[in-house]
Amino acid sequence: MKAQETAFIFIEFQNEFCSEGGKLFEAVKGELSRNQTIANAQRLLSGAREKKCQIIHCPFVLNTAWVKSHGCSGILAGILENEMFAPDSWGHEIIEAMKPAEGEIILSNKQTLSAFSHTELCEILERNGIRNLVVCGFLTNICAQGTAFSAYDLGFQTRMALDACCAMSESIQKYVENDFAPILGGPTRTDEILQEIV
Repeated sequence: MKAQETAFIFIEFQNEFCSEGGKLFEAVKGELSRNQTIANAQRLLSGAREKKCQIIHCPFVLNTAWVKSHGCSGILAGILENEMFAPDSWGHEIIEAMKPAEGEIILSNKQTLSAFSHTELCEILERNGIRNLVVCGFLTNICAQGTAFSAYDLGFQTRMALDACCAMSESIQKYVENDFAPILGGPTRTDEILQEIV
C-alpha cells in the first residue's frame, strides 16, 4: 500500500477505556494487558508518522440530545445512563500516550459505532486521495469492527491492526481475529501492516 494513499484511524484511545478510574477501564484492563494494546498502538502511530501517512484520531463523544431524541437503546443508552465520554470531561480526553500531533486530524463528532456515521471521515479520506485504511482501537468487536466494515463496504482497502485493538474478553478478541478479519484480507498485526506500506 502506498503511504500517501493510506490513513490510520485510532479509535477511542480515551481515559474512559485506557486509564485507571475510567468508567470502562475495569472491563478492558485484562485485555489491555494481555494484548499490549497501548504499546502496539504507540508503535503503529509512530510508524504511521515515520511513513508520513494520514493520521486520524477518533474519540467518542456523548451527544445526550441526539441519543435521547433518537430513543437509542443498547450500548448507547448505557453510555448515556452512565454519563461516559461526556464532552470536556476527563473520561473523554485522549490519553497522553496517544495525543495527536500538530497537523493530525481529530474527528469531533463520533457519537455512534462506526467512525463514518455522523462524521466528516469519508469526506476527509476522499479529499486526501486515501484508498487504504488501517483501523485500530476500542472496542475490537464494536467500533473498530464497525468502522472496518463500513470502510470495506465503501471500497477502501481495509486492515485491522488487531494487536492495537482491545475487546472486553479474549474470546471476543479471538472471534474477530478468526472469523471477521479474514473477510477483509491482508495482515492484521502492527509490524506486518507497517511493512506493507511503501
